[in-house]
Amino acid sequence: MGSLFRSEEMTLCQLFLQSEAAYACVSELGELGLVQFRDLNPDVNAFQRKFVNEVRRCDEMERKLRYLEKEIRRDGIPMLEIPGEVPEAPQPREMIDLEATFEKLENELREVNQNAEALKRNYLELTELKHILRKTQVFFDEHEGGASTTESMTRALISDDPNKHMGQVQLGFRDKQESLEFLPCFVAGVILRERIPAFERMLWRACRGNVFLRQAEIDTPLEDPSSSDQVYKSVFIIFFQGDQLKTRVKKICEGFRATLYPCPEAPADRREMAMGVMTRIEDLNTVLGQTQDHRHRVLVAAAKNIKNWFVKVRKIKAIYHTLNLFNLDVTQKCLIAECWVPALDLETIQLALRRGTERSGSSVPPILNRMETLEDPPTYNRTNKFTSAFQNLIYAYGVATYREVNPAPYTIITFPFLFAVMFGDLGHGAIMAVFGFWMCYKEKPLQAKKIDSEIWNIFFGGRYIVLLMGLFSMYTGLIYNDIFSKSLNIFGSSWRQNYNESTLTTAKSLQLNPDSMDYLQHPYPFGIDPVWQLAEANKIIFMNAYKMKISIIIGVFHMLFGVCLSLWNHLYFKRRISVYVEFIPQILFLLLLFFYMVLLMFIKWTSYGPSPPNFDDVRTSGYCAPSILITFINMMLFKTDPNMRTDCDDTMFAGQMGLQKFFVIAALMCVPVMLFGKPYFIMKEQKARASQGHQSIEASAENGTAGGAPVPASAHHDEDITEVFIHQAIHTIEYVLGSVSHTASYLRLWALSLAHAQLAEVAWNMLLRKGLQSQGYEGGIYLYVVFAGWAAISVSILVLMEGLSAFLHTLRLHWVEFQSKFYAGEGYLFQPFSFELILDSAGQGEE
Repeated sequence: MGSLFRSEEMTLCQLFLQSEAAYACVSELGELGLVQFRDLNPDVNAFQRKFVNEVRRCDEMERKLRYLEKEIRRDGIPMLEIPGEVPEAPQPREMIDLEATFEKLENELREVNQNAEALKRNYLELTELKHILRKTQVFFDEHEGGASTTESMTRALISDDPNKHMGQVQLGFRDKQESLEFLPCFVAGVILRERIPAFERMLWRACRGNVFLRQAEIDTPLEDPSSSDQVYKSVFIIFFQGDQLKTRVKKICEGFRATLYPCPEAPADRREMAMGVMTRIEDLNTVLGQTQDHRHRVLVAAAKNIKNWFVKVRKIKAIYHTLNLFNLDVTQKCLIAECWVPALDLETIQLALRRGTERSGSSVPPILNRMETLEDPPTYNRTNKFTSAFQNLIYAYGVATYREVNPAPYTIITFPFLFAVMFGDLGHGAIMAVFGFWMCYKEKPLQAKKIDSEIWNIFFGGRYIVLLMGLFSMYTGLIYNDIFSKSLNIFGSSWRQNYNESTLTTAKSLQLNPDSMDYLQHPYPFGIDPVWQLAEANKIIFMNAYKMKISIIIGVFHMLFGVCLSLWNHLYFKRRISVYVEFIPQILFLLLLFFYMVLLMFIKWTSYGPSPPNFDDVRTSGYCAPSILITFINMMLFKTDPNMRTDCDDTMFAGQMGLQKFFVIAALMCVPVMLFGKPYFIMKEQKARASQGHQSIEASAENGTAGGAPVPASAHHDEDITEVFIHQAIHTIEYVLGSVSHTASYLRLWALSLAHAQLAEVAWNMLLRKGLQSQGYEGGIYLYVVFAGWAAISVSILVLMEGLSAFLHTLRLHWVEFQSKFYAGEGYLFQPFSFELILDSAGQGEE
């Protein structure tokens, strides 16, 4: 439990490993995940380290696995998850078998893919030729069947309307009735459908209109063998005269990536070719099916093991990458490493090293020595699935300085509680709690799904925070007696009404007066009395006064707790001076001013109350109750305002004015102590150290043992004293001004609580209330629609948006108002060599 309240004690160790056992020992440490290695070769290039070839081999194996994975995903084959435990890192000799397996799979798959692509290309060509023979036969049949050239044969190739579909076109003829027989040459081919308009335009311009083009769309899409995409194409046939035009037409077709195919002139030859093409297509279909089946079998076999292979390769790569951080001794037979380890886990690490040595068959045991160092160790806080989310909230502000107080365990309670003060609603809190409970209950199935959504992962990572925020909000909702802006009458009201029925039903604003006989002189047992829901005139005034004071009280106690935690830090680090010149003035400053203001609130609540007409003492009634804010301002200004109300006392208790003056003077005297105390004691220590150094030098000179000129030992301390003054001045100003601003900052608890309650009330009055007032059959339908709108607004705005707003404000109160009192956050995180972390980060990178 010590590491929960303070980070783990870390120690720097030196590790000696025999070369043969190094791989197995590092593998065991990676499974353990408790060692952070330091780079002992910072000046050596990554390509000049000892195990760079092994890392390259791992990179190559990983590349082959990614290629296999891409092909498996493209075919939609499910990859089996790793059953049971994650496989251990394989031995170095197994790398050769893995490389051979991956090489064989990649070569086989590439060969199959190449053959399949060639077959698909051949199939595409035959399919296009089949369509050409069919479409051109239609063109020739139209002509031989007596189809004369119509007006469409003389339409301009370049149309004013680019979207106008072009059919048969004849250009450049001297006579409209001229037959197609005068065009003895033609070419036929296939082109992408979207290129047809530009293709026709280019033919017109380049051939000066001396061509005749017919084109028809291929109805079914064709598969591109390179990209496997479905493309739409069109068949075209171009008639022209002369070799010069033939060369020009072929170049244009080549430029537009149109594929030309031979097309016989005689109908019998075309039919014979079409029959041959159909036969070859059938044969190709059979061969393609067999090729695809073989490819599928290869990928299915690979899909069963690819997850395991990825884990093994990544573990091997991580081990060799870690070994590159080590140093070689002079004999080249021993590897030397330096690492940070938790002091409590030294025995566990020793056992892991022993297991690695036994597994490698080495006879030389590893040596793990603790080292003394002045370097700041990394910060390591042990967490579990419950505390990790709260610890991450702290780390988002800054990693704790080594061994300083960890705010996370206190945040587990204070964070959801402060959130709930702003979000207090039994209904909305229940929605949030149910959502958080569902995520916690379905934790393992949801983790197994590995949902690739950043927003979902944020919610799921903070599922325990969401659950606690919902539960605490339900509690504060009961205190506020607020459920979807309505109240629960559990214990019966402590008020009685003296209005008649017509006033209750017709009056738009009623108010409650505690100084009347309406109040039964005993409070509601738990929370706010539900009758305040009906007091439209003074409900907000009452709730404002209540929530404002509660916010200040919570804020002052929260800050006092933060200052008390700083004492724990000072005592642990043995900073005796800081206890006297920082903690004591700081706690006195808060107590004498702001805690006194909290006491005044309690005095006002207990000393002043309702005073019905039959009570004679007016001085203890609400009529004479002073304003706490005015009293506090007058206290700071040493000012006394006489109570202008008759029969009322000027003060809340005897001796109040003298006590307040003493508190203010004492609080102001704490400021120079905070400002000059620490620099004064540091200067005093430096002088004492310097005088001791001179005395020892003089004593050694008298004995004849002094050699050379004496060097003042505290020269650098004299330079630092200026920085100490500046730092202390900044710290003092920040604390004094921050005490005022931070206390006021806690008023956000009141402001957001008021805003949330008012938004809930607006949603109820504007939507659901009108739906509930509707009557008849139509009213039921209207209520159904209105309830859906109200529920959507409640979840989206009042739960999600208001919840996010309250969450951010709570985060600020913890980071700035609370943690600034004791938390430095100047450390760096312990990042152990752990296979689990490496595999998790690799998995997230793939997603």
